[in-house]
Amino acid sequence: MNLFDVYPLMNVTPVKAKDCVVWDDKGNEYLDLYGGHAVISIGHSHPHYIKRITGQLNNIGFYSNSVQNPLQVELGEKLGKLSGLENYSLFLCNSGAEANENALKLASFHTGKKRVIAFGKGFHGRTSAAVAVTDNSKIQAEVNKGHHSVILPLNDLVGVKNEIANGDVCAVIIEGIQGIGGIRVPEAGFLTELDKLCRETGTVLILDEIQSGYGRSGSFFAFEASNISPDIITTAKGMGNGFPVGGVLISPSFEASHGLLGTTFGGNYLACAASLAVLEVMEEQKLIENARNVGQYLMDELGKLDGISEVRGSGLMIGIEFEGSVAPIRKALLDEKRIFTGVSSTNVIRLLPPLTLTHEMASRFLESFSEVYKSPQKTL
Repeated sequence: MNLFDVYPLMNVTPVKAKDCVVWDDKGNEYLDLYGGHAVISIGHSHPHYIKRITGQLNNIGFYSNSVQNPLQVELGEKLGKLSGLENYSLFLCNSGAEANENALKLASFHTGKKRVIAFGKGFHGRTSAAVAVTDNSKIQAEVNKGHHSVILPLNDLVGVKNEIANGDVCAVIIEGIQGIGGIRVPEAGFLTELDKLCRETGTVLILDEIQSGYGRSGSFFAFEASNISPDIITTAKGMGNGFPVGGVLISPSFEASHGLLGTTFGGNYLACAASLAVLEVMEEQKLIENARNVGQYLMDELGKLDGISEVRGSGLMIGIEFEGSVAPIRKALLDEKRIFTGVSSTNVIRLLPPLTLTHEMASRFLESFSEVYKSPQKTL
C-alpha cells in the first residue's frame, strides 16, 4: 500500500536526534531550528523525558477515562502552577485541532449560540469546526457552508463589535501569536480590548496557544503580555515534546458535567508522562527565560541585516519576511548549511527551534543565514 501523498517531503531521513541536533541516515548532522512545527520544546531525546515515558509502558493496556489516572491529576497541578492558572480546569485530548474543536463546542454549550468570530491568516486545525474558523485552508469555503463563522482582519475591533451586536456569537477565537499566518502578533492593546468586549457581552474568548504556548513566546502563554484572563485556552504542540497530546484550559465560569466532553485516548499514561517531563525540564532548566533571551538575541541580530522586509515574533517564535520567495534561501540553508527552518506562505521563514537553543547555536544560524541570503544565486 502506498502512502497518500499530501505532504511535500524533504530529501532527508532522520535516524537520530539530540537536543537541537538531528542526524540523517547518511551521517549528516543538522541544526534544527524548526522543531517539527514547534512540537520540540525541551530538545530531542532529553534523558528525563525518555525516562518518564518508558516508565509508563506497562500502563498502556488498562488505560480508560472511566478509571482514575493519578498522572492526570499530577499534570493538572503542575501545569496550573507553572502557568499561573491554578484556578482553571484541564481537559486532556490528543491534538491542537481536537483541543479547538472541544473549546468551540464548550463555548456553544455555554452560551446557547453557534456563530464564531476568527481572524484572517489564523490557523486552528483540520477538524470540521477548526477548519471553519481557519482563514488559510483551501477547503474553508466549502466547509463553512455547514458552519457558522465569520473571519475578520486581525486587530479589527470595530468588526468584532458589529458582529457581536447581532446577538448570535458564542465565541471569539484568536491565536496568541499567529503561527502559520506568518508569526503575526496582535497589535498592542488589541487583546486587552477584545477581552473587555467579550466580558461585556458574555462572549467566550478562546486563546489558541497551540503553537505560541508552553514558553515559546518567552512567557508561558503569549497572551500574558496583555494581562488578560481568557475564558478558554487551548494548547498542544510543545506540550508533549513530540508526543501527541492536547489540552483545554477552562476558566471557573464553566461548569463541568458528566458527558459534556469526551475523548478516547486523551490523557493516557504516556501522554501525561510526556507532558509532565516537559514541564519538569522547562522549570529545572529555566527554558522560558532561555527562549526569551536567545529569541531576543536572534531578532536583534536579524534586524541589523539589509534586505529583510520585517523580523517579528516573540521568544523563539520568529518570522523573517522578504518581498520575494524564500524557497531558495530555505533550500540553501538545508542543503549547504544543514539547518532546518520553516516557511509561511512563500515569503516568510519561520524559526521554531527547541527552547533549549543556545546563543552559540543561534550564532551559527545567523552566520549561515547571512552567507546564504547574501550570495548572488540566492538574491530575491
